[in-house]
Amino acid sequence: MKTKKHSKNNKRLIVKFGGASLSSGELILKAAKAVADAVRKGSKVVAVVSATGKSTDNLIELAKGASGGKISTHELDDVLSMGERASARIFAAALNAQGIQSRYFDPTDTEWPIITNENFTNADPLLEECDRRIRLQIVPLLNKGVVPVIPGFIGRSLKAGRITTIGRGGSDATAFILAKAVGAKEVVLVTDVQGIMSADPKLVKNTRFIDKINVDKLVGLADAGTKFIHRRALKHKANSIDVRIVSHTSGRLNVQGTLIKGSLPELEVELAEQKPVMLVTFVGEGLAESPIIIPEIAKKIRSCKIPILGMTANHDSVIFYSHSTEDKKKLERLHSVVLRHKETLAMAVKRNLAFIKVKGVGLEETPGIIGRVSAPLHKNNINIFGIFTITSSVMVFVDWEDRNNAIKLIKESLGMRESPC
Repeated sequence: MKTKKHSKNNKRLIVKFGGASLSSGELILKAAKAVADAVRKGSKVVAVVSATGKSTDNLIELAKGASGGKISTHELDDVLSMGERASARIFAAALNAQGIQSRYFDPTDTEWPIITNENFTNADPLLEECDRRIRLQIVPLLNKGVVPVIPGFIGRSLKAGRITTIGRGGSDATAFILAKAVGAKEVVLVTDVQGIMSADPKLVKNTRFIDKINVDKLVGLADAGTKFIHRRALKHKANSIDVRIVSHTSGRLNVQGTLIKGSLPELEVELAEQKPVMLVTFVGEGLAESPIIIPEIAKKIRSCKIPILGMTANHDSVIFYSHSTEDKKKLERLHSVVLRHKETLAMAVKRNLAFIKVKGVGLEETPGIIGRVSAPLHKNNINIFGIFTITSSVMVFVDWEDRNNAIKLIKESLGMRESPC
């Protein structure tokens, strides 16, 4: 059947359906009707589908059980792809039944758009090749009013043409890559929840719905265990593309959900503070277990109008990083905590330090990142006075005089090119 022509908004939209939203014939029908409604209102839609329900988990269990756990990674990827490939066929049939012209893609097709390396079970999309193929194979279908249905999570290797899987967040990554290549302004992720909450409702009562969140904050939640969008997928989200998480229960795509804006920066090594900072160390007995001492130290630092840049602690010591000060009275106020609590034995201050931050989208995928940051500094006799990680960032403190050389060495170790003068 041919889709009726409408002179409506003509916007391009990527819609990804999670496995829970496709776990029954009734839900697949509801999802197909939602896409059909958007198409009839003028949207040019690409549907990205996950495997239905728990079929991927079932395939893993069957494949590993049948092989005694000896199945190769490329064989496993071939098996795992079956869930998404079947889902694409079913969804395309459901769209056709709604009078919406569609075309499902399979990784064995010559026109298949998502091309990867051969890192089986965790393949990396080759973005330039993906972009070229999407523009060549997907965009013309959109212009004709056809809905391409793409199995998410899977790809095909460039050289050998083997089926691969992209790993965690793979279907979301597929959606983001498609969105950038076709010029979509929005990606709608259809799930079994209404959006992102302030905490996991299964663990915490009275949670609050979050209507809008930036990517950098979302990555912080991902690092803490939240599983809405894997940070590996978020690196493919362009700044110009908004992401909306909605529930499948309404049967519509234009419902309110959590809006995700922004994008992750590329890997960067930079001086986080343009002035020297200081390290204040308190040592004692069981300081990290005290409910009083750490808050009191933090309060004292703030009362001295010295911003706290970071903090680390172990059982017997607490270290604060803050702006450097030459004011002895401020240091005496900090030392008063030592005099007031017998658990705190002494305070040491190291000034004139450089605060270097290593951050970015590629950080979590850089093998041995701490070693690659610290090793070149050690080799070149640059002392590290502090190093810790948080939210896809590594914080490093070195002597102020060593800052430029340290940044240069870290960039070289991470394979980064120096910016031209």
